[in-house]
Amino acid sequence: MGPKKIKMNNFPKIIISGGGTGGHIFPAVAIANALKRISPNCEILFVGALGRMEMEKVPAAGYKIVGLKISGIQRGSILKNLSLPFKVIGSIRKAMQILTEFKPDAVVGVGGYASGPLLYAASLKGIPYLIQEQNSYAGMTNKFLGKNAVKVCVAFDGMEQFFPAHKLLKTGNPVRKNVIDIKDKRSVGATTLNLDPVKRTILVTGGSLGAGTLNKSIEKHLPDLLERDVQVVWQTGKYYYQGIIERLGVDHHPNIKILEFLNHMDLAYAAADLIISRAGAGTIAELCFIEKPVILVPSPNVAEDHQTQNALALVKNDAAIIIKDSSAVDTLVAEALKLLDNPERCEKLSHNIGQMAMEDADMVIAEEVLKLIG
Repeated sequence: MGPKKIKMNNFPKIIISGGGTGGHIFPAVAIANALKRISPNCEILFVGALGRMEMEKVPAAGYKIVGLKISGIQRGSILKNLSLPFKVIGSIRKAMQILTEFKPDAVVGVGGYASGPLLYAASLKGIPYLIQEQNSYAGMTNKFLGKNAVKVCVAFDGMEQFFPAHKLLKTGNPVRKNVIDIKDKRSVGATTLNLDPVKRTILVTGGSLGAGTLNKSIEKHLPDLLERDVQVVWQTGKYYYQGIIERLGVDHHPNIKILEFLNHMDLAYAAADLIISRAGAGTIAELCFIEKPVILVPSPNVAEDHQTQNALALVKNDAAIIIKDSSAVDTLVAEALKLLDNPERCEKLSHNIGQMAMEDADMVIAEEVLKLIG
């Protein structure tokens, strides 16, 4: 029995599965980095979905990844879903093979397509696993897999409606440390973005791919923003940037900075007086540390409308304002200007969102993973 014990403690082998979006990949990499900090000899393998973002982001972060041939349910297309059962069976078979070859001591699921088959295969093989549920509303797959999980790490209250209460641990979502480090960076942020550090500034961000509704809302009401001499850092996302530049020109007005992507999110956060954003769980976790007034416009194009649930968890604590996607084009800019004119309200929202920040989620989750191994 002796040698087994040493291997378990000193050279644990861990699989982290999932991905699909930045919201799943950032926490997964953060957990891997934390595992390496606590247990430098641990061996980590990622399992993702072929053709998805994780297949390039994970190797860029320095980890090995294997891909499964899997996709999600395509809403509104019966034809596209016909091959799904075969893909699921095929990916469970491939997951079993990966588990047999790599022999992990524990598995972590962070959500996204690849997470399901891998955790299911782990349950068949009796390998202990942990789920990291980022959202305030759990998806079908995680609910099903939660029954056999040893632990479910969550970021919001009230998750016992989806998972057995005794398995829950509220850890918060891991955040990118470099992104939330904004202390004393306001003037350098404004200078880097060619903005006036004294003027009031709104940051609009729809994530790396962009958000059509946010872009339409800003474009339609640019005259209102310019009339009030408010600056806007407008991150369009890669799908929308070209069209917006063709219509407005790259130097539309010195107050308006149109960017496809923000390479230094910390500087944009630091320069902003007000943030308008989608309501992905990872973004919300960051915004809690940023401690600024936030208007959330949940994306309607996500499974189980979980972004609305994420946003409502903040609204319930008077920590953010929510605007429905369907009414944003008409009301979003007016609401933002109204909020900027109300410093007391801004201060209250900033304070309340700061109260919801949860420190060191990555380390807490990593410690739980290592506890599974014993």
